[in-house]
Amino acid sequence: MKPKPKVYLVGAGPGDPDLLTRKALKVLESAEAVIYDRLVPAEILALASPAAMLVYGGKRQGEQDLVQAEIFDHILRLAASCNVIVRLKSGDPTVFGRGGEELRFLTEHGLDVEVVPGVSSATAALALTGVPLTYRGVAASFAVVAGHRQNILTIDWAAHAGIDTLVVLMGVENRELIAESLMRAGRPASLPVAFIERASMERERFVESTLGEMAAGMVEVEAPAVLVIGEVVRKRVPIGAAAEAGARK
Repeated sequence: MKPKPKVYLVGAGPGDPDLLTRKALKVLESAEAVIYDRLVPAEILALASPAAMLVYGGKRQGEQDLVQAEIFDHILRLAASCNVIVRLKSGDPTVFGRGGEELRFLTEHGLDVEVVPGVSSATAALALTGVPLTYRGVAASFAVVAGHRQNILTIDWAAHAGIDTLVVLMGVENRELIAESLMRAGRPASLPVAFIERASMERERFVESTLGEMAAGMVEVEAPAVLVIGEVVRKRVPIGAAAEAGARK
């Protein structure tokens, strides 16, 4: 009797293979199929079993729902012939990765599912470049928000304006609108901000500016990058690759 297939929702971390969890590595080494996201680097895919089938599941802008349906189809098809399937997501699978939707779908279809948490870039990017997420007397709260347009047009910016440290994922394209929204909600134009490009990877880069400059289109940055907004930026102690590759605007 064929054993029941098992699907692992695995977090690949921010990009550096050394930041994979031991559990994630173990699962990759036993995988018969790996469905991976766009931001998962080749160095991490190379850690999968040489016999594993690699299936690209990266989402294209404007086609997220279509690609998600394709991913579901891939998993159900592979479950007919594979015992161990890895759904590999950048960062942590439950942080803006639709991991909750995939978990529900797979369990509803009778598959055995396990989540393997990963290091989220929402926290890792700051730590790797010397920016404290919280700081005694400066920041006692933080929030993480998605920066894609659909979310930023509906989010309650007034509520988030009171958060000490605001971390925005996927916010590069809409950075001006994000800054304008926060300023309208009462945050000062002088509030420090920083983008961390390609956190933990080669060519990591730290770009520091202000909310007002960001709103004015004066910040040049490339995706993927994590945006951090708050006074903790001033408490940065430069470390790592970004310490030497830092830039302003």
